[in-house]
Amino acid sequence: MKSELLHAKLKESFGFEKFRPNQETIITTILSGQDTLAIMPTGGGKSICFQLPALILPGITIVISPLIALMKDQVDSLKTNGIAACYINSSQSSDEQQFYIDNLKSNNFKLVYIAPESLSYLDNVFNELTISLIAIDEAHCISSWGHDFRPAYTNLGYLKNRFPSTPVLALTATADKATRVDITKQLNLKSPKTFVTSFDRANLSLEVRPALDRVKQIIDFVENKPNESGIIYCLSRKTTEELAEKLSKNGISAKAYHAGLDNTTRAKTQDQFINDDCQVVCATIAFGMGIDKSNVRWVIHYNLPKNIEGYYQEIGRAGRDGLPAETVLFESYADVIQLQKFASEGLNSDVQLAKLDRMKQYADAVSCRRKILLSYFGELVTENCGNCDICKNPPTFFDGTILAQKALSAITRLQESEPLAVIVDFLRGSKNAYIYEKNYQTLKTYGIGADISWYDWNQYLIQLINLGYCEIAFHQHNKILLTSFAKKVLFEGEKVKLTTVVKKVIDKNEIKQEKAKTAAKNSLFETLRKLRYEIAKEEEVPAYVIFSDASLRHMEILRPMSDEDFLAVEGVGKAKLEKYGADFINAIIEFQRNKSVVKKEKKESTYAKTLELFQNGHSIEEIAGQRNLGETTIVSHLAKLYVDGNDFDLSQFVSDGEINEIRKAQVELENPNALRPYYDYFEEKMSYDKIRFGLAFLERKHQTIK
Repeated sequence: MKSELLHAKLKESFGFEKFRPNQETIITTILSGQDTLAIMPTGGGKSICFQLPALILPGITIVISPLIALMKDQVDSLKTNGIAACYINSSQSSDEQQFYIDNLKSNNFKLVYIAPESLSYLDNVFNELTISLIAIDEAHCISSWGHDFRPAYTNLGYLKNRFPSTPVLALTATADKATRVDITKQLNLKSPKTFVTSFDRANLSLEVRPALDRVKQIIDFVENKPNESGIIYCLSRKTTEELAEKLSKNGISAKAYHAGLDNTTRAKTQDQFINDDCQVVCATIAFGMGIDKSNVRWVIHYNLPKNIEGYYQEIGRAGRDGLPAETVLFESYADVIQLQKFASEGLNSDVQLAKLDRMKQYADAVSCRRKILLSYFGELVTENCGNCDICKNPPTFFDGTILAQKALSAITRLQESEPLAVIVDFLRGSKNAYIYEKNYQTLKTYGIGADISWYDWNQYLIQLINLGYCEIAFHQHNKILLTSFAKKVLFEGEKVKLTTVVKKVIDKNEIKQEKAKTAAKNSLFETLRKLRYEIAKEEEVPAYVIFSDASLRHMEILRPMSDEDFLAVEGVGKAKLEKYGADFINAIIEFQRNKSVVKKEKKESTYAKTLELFQNGHSIEEIAGQRNLGETTIVSHLAKLYVDGNDFDLSQFVSDGEINEIRKAQVELENPNALRPYYDYFEEKMSYDKIRFGLAFLERKHQTIK
């Protein structure tokens, strides 16, 4: 298919003007019938690579997806774009499953999502279906070399044997070279073409912080981001619950999520987060793979992740809409020991331990973090990113030999029997009960570092541990022990270079100014966000399924007031224009009306002009042409004018019989505010215009009765 036609289909069905990197080439390869392996970062647009071909190919596209929530999200999103799709999984009754299977046989759906464990539901009907494409999402799950091995995926190799002429597309966000080879082998792909899209997510800021008073740091972080959704990944189930409770006590809407909770609680928490009813989820890695939420604005790792693949996939859940997003990783040595234990007991322990070492090296780095991440995936860049903590605050090295000698001497005087916190207290000459109980105040080097803050000493000791001069004995209550290298500093004159400690100080006035600036700048965005939330609640879908934050930001910039202008918004296709265009255009017009007196007078006259032209015998199409507005907007004007008491004949737009049908639907649907429930109720056989006029008639009649 020609590039022009693919671009036209992309805009019409998904609302995007152009493809993201590699998307078009991958789609062209699939349409040629070739097996394909696509490595694309989270938020890189993997779904379009199989959803668009599904609309072009004659038969059905089967999508293997690991989690039920992900299936539902993607199917909801496809439906809002007017695309026929369904999913089949164990959450449905046998009657529901049979309904979808029957419709698949009748070619009423273009895509069907199914979990690998649920493929047996289709076994008996495979021969009755025309399968044009098989897409396997999260394909790294098939490989024991990967970071999220799932046994159910190992059975998927039979699909290529059963459908040898059907192209298979394997997709994943993170896979090193060994994992890529294994995916190809396990899935029996035939000479697949492999595409590796840049892993660079420039919109994500990267920051690593020492794990000192993590909870307070997190509370301060979240409080400065009202209305912004975020995920906090924790190593243990217990930590997720304790952290969620602490955040809740500080007035932050937070919930815990882990595999130990019952299905109902997990599903409720996930739904609340997806639907913007819960701001923060504190979760184990069990949470996230099934989340297609595009407006996650930040991700925090409470603990060190076990490998870079998992870390990069998890932070990739922030900023999927392409807007700026923040990531923060807290590092502690207790995490390293615990993760080393997990890795040594698992599959391919040598490989997993090596990957953990790479993760630790990333956290300890003093050079651009993005360059480290990209090089891990084989992508070499020469320029620093400018959007990580190292680039923003480059470390300054100084001769720290005397500081090192003081610290190592203190450890010696304490007979290598105390943890880091006690060593810092000893160096600073603290007069606490523990110091006096042990009579440490009588030792020669007590208080030798009193002129240096507790925070700075803590950081210098961590640097000395990183440099190998001392180590933490986790199995001995975290005692700090000297290594053989310490002797060189204490007795052989070895020089030690340390980095200057930069403590992040938040200027409260700066925050207030930034908040005021943001509030003023985003007032239209907030108006549109609230409208999106209301529509999403009415339609029982996540808000980002209606429009992403990026689309709302684009509306804020373009301020479209016609159908044609609205179509220019990123993420607006034909179906979304018809369903939501009038509501959002009118909200923008209303916002502009309230913005200034001049604009108010100008916009208040817009309905009067429409009414005048209509009363003079002009059709909706003619009025739209003369006023340079969309027909949907003119219909909304006329409907409002009728409700407000202006008399004209509605029968030319909607019949009495149709009004009766709409009245019946209104009762059965319990009077929804949005048009979409009516449109679905009538199985898309009654137009939005008729529904809008019918509701206007019923609203005016109701007002008259009152």
